[in-house]
Amino acid sequence: MFFRQILNDETACASYVFGCNTAGELAVVDAHADLVDEYVTAAEAQGSRIAAVIETHVQADHVSGLPELVERTSATAYLPEAAGVDFDHHALADGELITLGNTVIQAVATPGHTAAHHAYLVTDHRRGDEPWMVLTGDALLVGDAGRPDLHAHGEQTVEEMARVLHRSLTDRLLALPDHLLLYPAHYSGSVCGRGLSGHPASTIGFERRHNDALAFDSEDAFVAALIADVPPEPEHQAEIVAANRSGARRSSIA
Repeated sequence: MFFRQILNDETACASYVFGCNTAGELAVVDAHADLVDEYVTAAEAQGSRIAAVIETHVQADHVSGLPELVERTSATAYLPEAAGVDFDHHALADGELITLGNTVIQAVATPGHTAAHHAYLVTDHRRGDEPWMVLTGDALLVGDAGRPDLHAHGEQTVEEMARVLHRSLTDRLLALPDHLLLYPAHYSGSVCGRGLSGHPASTIGFERRHNDALAFDSEDAFVAALIADVPPEPEHQAEIVAANRSGARRSSIA
C-alpha cells in the first residue's frame, strides 16, 4: 500500500494520499484546497489515479480541496451520511466499505465534533486481513479530543455534542486495538484543539494511556473539561463552512 501524510503547517492540517498501486487506485482524505497539485503529483508519481476523495466531516477551518480534485480526476466524492452538502457525492453509512484494490477503507461513525463525522479504518490486504490504521479526523487527536462547539446549533448544544463525542471515543475509537496506527486531521497549531501534539501521528494504545482528554473517569468530567476555555473560533468560519457545503471549487477565504 502506498501511503503519504501531507501536512500544511500554515493551518496545522493533515491530509492523506493512500491506496493500492497494484490496482492503480488511490484515495485522498481531508483534502486542503491549497494542496490539490501536491495530491495529483503524488498520484502521478506512483502511476496511479485518484479514485476517491473522502472527507471525515465538513471542515470549519479551511476550504476543502475535494471539489477541485473531483473535477480534475473524475474521482468519486465521499462524505458521511447527513453531512448536509449541496453537491453530488456518495453518502457513506456507518460500516460501509470503499475498496481500492487491496486497500479497504471502512467508515466508522464518530459524531461529536460534528453531527456527521466518520473515522476511517484502513486495511491493506497485502499485509493482513485486519485494519492497520485509523484516520480519526477531528474526533480523536494526538494529545486531545476534537472541540464540540464549532458545529453546535439548535438542539445540538455544545454540551450535548461533547457527550456525543465522549460516546464516540469510548464506544468506537477506544474499542479498537492498541497497536492500530492513528492519523488525525490536525496537529499542534490548529484551533481545533488545545493540547495537540506537534507529532501528527500516534497509536490508539498510546493515546489511551497518555492523552489528557481521555483521562477522566466519567462522561460528566470529560464534558466539563472539554467545554471549558475553548479556543477562539477559526477566522472566517461561517464563510468556510458555507463554501465547503456548497462545493465551491476555489475560495480566497483560506
